[in-house]
Amino acid sequence: MENEFAKHELDYLRRYEAAGFTDQYRVVEEYLENLNSKATYKPTDVTILKEHRYEGMSNPSDMSLLYVIETSDGSRGTILASYGANGNTSVNTFMANVPKENIREDFMLPPDAE
Repeated sequence: MENEFAKHELDYLRRYEAAGFTDQYRVVEEYLENLNSKATYKPTDVTILKEHRYEGMSNPSDMSLLYVIETSDGSRGTILASYGANGNTSVNTFMANVPKENIREDFMLPPDAE
């Protein structure tokens, strides 16, 4: 039986990149930083378009979250966050502060972005 939460972040990362989500980010203090442009964003500047959860194949507590985001200046990309007992909480804390009205789960990846 295939587990829908099995690790396959790279598959999705490639598909999102093909669809134009090419920027990468990191959390620095209370801001999200675009690694390409060095622009910084507050939680109110970020829209979460989609979130994908993954469980580790050998250890179910080894979880990660892939956030697909768009920023107020039109930057589009992804950020991967570890989740669970050993995870770095800075990304998860930042994303928890994104206003509810900036969270969309209806975003659909185009089928031709394979």
